Amino acid sequence: MEAAVCLLLVAAVGLKAQEPEGVGSHVAGETQGFIYGNRHRRSSEAQEKCTYTFIVPQQKVTGAICVNAKEPDGPLLENRVHKQELELLNHELLKQKRQIETLQQLVEVDGGIVNEVKLLRKESRNMNSRVTQLYMQLLHEIIRKRDNALELSQLENKILNQTADMLQLASRYKDLEHKYQHLVAIANNQSMVIAQLEEHCQRMPVLQPPQPPNRVYQPPTYNRITNQISTNEIQSDQNLKVLPPSLPTMPPVTSVPTSTDKPSGPWRDCLQALEDGHGTSSIYLVKPENANRLMQVWCDQRQDPGGWTVIQRRLDGSVNFFRNWETYKQGFGNIDGEYWLGLENIYWLTNQGNYKLLITMEDWSGRKVFAEYASFRLEPESEFYKLRVGRYNGNAGDSFTWHNGKQFTTLDRDHDVYTGNCAHYQKGGWWYNACAHSNLNGVWYRGGHYRSRYQDGVYWAEFRGGSYSLKKVTMMIRPNPNTFH
Repeated sequence: MEAAVCLLLVAAVGLKAQEPEGVGSHVAGETQGFIYGNRHRRSSEAQEKCTYTFIVPQQKVTGAICVNAKEPDGPLLENRVHKQELELLNHELLKQKRQIETLQQLVEVDGGIVNEVKLLRKESRNMNSRVTQLYMQLLHEIIRKRDNALELSQLENKILNQTADMLQLASRYKDLEHKYQHLVAIANNQSMVIAQLEEHCQRMPVLQPPQPPNRVYQPPTYNRITNQISTNEIQSDQNLKVLPPSLPTMPPVTSVPTSTDKPSGPWRDCLQALEDGHGTSSIYLVKPENANRLMQVWCDQRQDPGGWTVIQRRLDGSVNFFRNWETYKQGFGNIDGEYWLGLENIYWLTNQGNYKLLITMEDWSGRKVFAEYASFRLEPESEFYKLRVGRYNGNAGDSFTWHNGKQFTTLDRDHDVYTGNCAHYQKGGWWYNACAHSNLNGVWYRGGHYRSRYQDGVYWAEFRGGSYSLKKVTMMIRPNPNTFH
């Protein structure tokens, strides 16, 4: 555009140079005509006004022609026109220049936007890839959860099957228990017959004098009889009275004992057996005072000072302690191994005097501790064998006093203060509170620390905590005349 303006200026200068010498007169004439024309136009525009005509003489040029700085009216107008055109052109050029700059800025902005769009597209592709990965992970997780749900349903089916098997075993156990009661009744009758025969033999010592060849058949002591007929299972008092059938034909007891024989029992407890000279830890026949029942117990005569009656023992997990009420009442297990003496037997033992309780424990690293309570007894079955314990002493920590005053609870007899059945969660029978600081009748886990949904191991909370199953536990009682209920 600037080049075009320059060309127009050059052309105008060229035209000025080509004008004839009479230009001045021509211009003057044109000027005069212009004046006249203006006069007539003014007269036509204002007819009612006065008009005046001025005749300007034409100036003749004489002498040298001087160029006046002021141009005549014609070139002045033309120059003004050119200047206006130049200003318009300059204005247009500036406007177009601004538009070009604006367009350049827009192009630059558009270029930045394009780059941002490219980056956004790239990020979008990355996000799509990430979403795809997350979707695949979600699918894998859903599949895994479905597999876990399937395994869980299978485990639930197995548990239901095992529960059904347990119910069948429980029904069989009840049948066996009824048969056992029937056998007990038969044994009662046989015991009565045998007792009558023994009395009859003792009343006739003169009619049947002792014969030397028959001395080898002398009646064994009750302790020996117990060892012969014991199947190491807890039996009723009537079964313990059963003697060999050949006793009626043997010589009377009065002809055999010598001054060196030890009393053969039964004893009120293991301390009395120790005082009678039986210092060997073994199975003894015990008959508590004021109780018309005999029981087999394990007497620990080695634990200082001896005379301890063992009421519970855990050592190898060979016996299941997750039993019902009736079984815990009568007792179960092997007397020379793991066993529970029975709530009824413990009740009669602890209510014939003042007894103390000793609990010895051993963990899987061989560490041994004990907890001793100055008094221990049970209330009768009408009070659900409520626990009564006295002052604590020992190095195992007191995890038993918290259960003091609580009734015994099993899976089928819920007497705890918890909203649910603690025996169901602890897998045993115990004097549960809500639920336990000790669970010595729980599940015997090998190795100590165990993983279970509930704290159901053989544990003593103050010694190794509730998630540690102890290796060996023994609960035993002994008379304590210095303590009163």
